[in-house]
Order: sequence, then structure tokens, then C-alpha cells
Amino acid sequence: MSAPALHPPITGRPVPGAEVEILAQIGSRFPDKVRDPSVVRPRVLKITIDRADLVEVARYLKDVLGFEHLSCVTAVDWKDHFESVYHLSNWYNGTILQVNAHIPYDDPRIDSLVPLWNAANYHEREAWDLMGVVYEGHPNLERILLPKDFKFHPLRKEFAQEVDRQYISRRKLKGGK
Repeated sequence: MSAPALHPPITGRPVPGAEVEILAQIGSRFPDKVRDPSVVRPRVLKITIDRADLVEVARYLKDVLGFEHLSCVTAVDWKDHFESVYHLSNWYNGTILQVNAHIPYDDPRIDSLVPLWNAANYHEREAWDLMGVVYEGHPNLERILLPKDFKFHPLRKEFAQEVDRQYISRRKLKGGK
């Protein structure tokens, strides 16, 4: 006898009212950890959490609520804080959940989600490379787009754009990589 499936078989159709049910389940499980839960549009949800709660919330979303696909990780500089933004998909009920994790500006660190979704690997590297948010526990957090000796994170609001152009131009003129 086989073990019962954790999730019903995929029907390929959106489940009406899934948004309200998902937000209710998340709110019930994490009443003090989830801020600003909302339905952005039909089948698209958004929640905001603190960085300390990321792994616990993400594990619940994957293992219990069936958000099996991570399609995007990015970082945003709001000048007073950073956010790491995750887009998760649940193929069974046709919903997408955006999770915004709040990160203090003076300590841009957050846990890596590579152990839960391997798809986070290159996304987290890119966010670190361009924004400087450190994904702790990442298996290979190194430059992915910029030269390995580049000392800046060019998508930060504080970054002077001229520095980037001059640095890259000098490297190209000298035949550097």
C-alpha cells in the first residue's frame, strides 16, 4: 500500500477562492510574523515578513501549502532598509505568492533558501552581486555578473554610477577581463 499523497493531483485549473484560504492559513500559522497580507490581483498574493522568519515561513509554504516552485529572488534598496523578494508558485491551485523579507540597511544579511529550492542558487548570487545582500548559508556566494575583483554593488541607491562606467572602461582599455 502506497503512502497517501500530500497534495491532491494537479488539475491544471485555478481553484476559486484559493487566495483567501491561503492567506487565512498563513495568518493562522504565523499571526505575529506576517505583515500586510493581501490579494494583489486574482491568484496573486503578497506577504511581508522579517528576515529572521524567512526559513520557517518558507518551509511551511513549501511543505504544507504546496508552493513547490521558486521562480524569482531579487533584492530592493529602499534607502532605509532592503527587501529580499521571493515569487513562489503553487501549481495545484494556480496561485503565486510574493514574499517580501525586510532586512535592516546596516546589516544586509538573510538566510539562503537554496536548501529548500535549488532555484534560489543563481538568483541569490545575482542579488548579492548587484545589491550586496548576503545570503547566509549559500553554497557559493560569489560574483556572477561583475568582475571578481569589483568592490561595489552597483544597484544600491548610494552607488555613484560614474564609478561603474570608469572602472569598466579602464579594465577594457587595459585588456582586462
